[in-house]
Amino acid sequence: MKYKGFIGLGVMGNPMAGHLSKTFSTMVYNRTQSKTDVWLETYKGHTCTNPAEIGKNCNEVFLCIGNDDDVRKTVSGEEGLLSEMQPGGIIVDHTTTSAELAREMHHLSMQKGVSYIDAPVSGGQAGAEAGSLTIMAGGEADAFEKISSTISTYSKFSKLMGPSGSGQLTKMVNQICIAGLVQGLAEGIHFSEKAGLDIANVMEVISKGAAQSWQMENRWESMSQDFYDHGFAVDHMRKDLKIAIEEAKENNAKIEITEIIDNYYKDIQDMGGNRWDTSSLLKRLQ
Repeated sequence: MKYKGFIGLGVMGNPMAGHLSKTFSTMVYNRTQSKTDVWLETYKGHTCTNPAEIGKNCNEVFLCIGNDDDVRKTVSGEEGLLSEMQPGGIIVDHTTTSAELAREMHHLSMQKGVSYIDAPVSGGQAGAEAGSLTIMAGGEADAFEKISSTISTYSKFSKLMGPSGSGQLTKMVNQICIAGLVQGLAEGIHFSEKAGLDIANVMEVISKGAAQSWQMENRWESMSQDFYDHGFAVDHMRKDLKIAIEEAKENNAKIEITEIIDNYYKDIQDMGGNRWDTSSLLKRLQ
């Protein structure tokens, strides 16, 4: 019997694998066993001792882990997926990584007859828990088609953006746009406070017009309450922006505002806000 495999049971991976297990026989793996134990207390599934074992028993394996090095080791390391995965298998990486890493893993996988899809997600912890993530993918069309029904268990929308690396490039655009939106919202709230306006009234009005955004709808209230112990951590955002900034240098894209906001996030880290939500940019202004 072949299972659907899921590697990485962190804040995002835990609920994603949970949604997967409600429809498919699922095998999971996490470097820290305690997180696997917590997952098994809530969901039904099988565990294994390393990525190689999950590769041996699964024809589709989904990753949601840390960074380029983590993915490289998990996929192509001594006990990695490719050491045991059979030709025809598919690896789907939901980790936010560099496009270069995605292309490297795609090349190595193809040599083993395995398909590799880079498929970063947007929607954060709330989206993972609700099963309503947006997925942007890069890779081969036939492989993407095969895993579409599987990823639909934890996503509301997915789209193949192009060849290997295209998913990661699209995620960079996503993070560039979010950074600008959050900074603009932070400045708007700060301005409102200084002008003596009622924040709730301001947001009610402008959210009905051209200024409306997901960030405004979902973050203005927690920002005005100085509450940041939730959501997408500043540390993670800086990792993502670093990837985007490095890619921009390679393709000669000008993302000056993004570079400035990345430095603002460094200020937040210096304030001790490494794990605060990205909306904590307001904290810097206050």
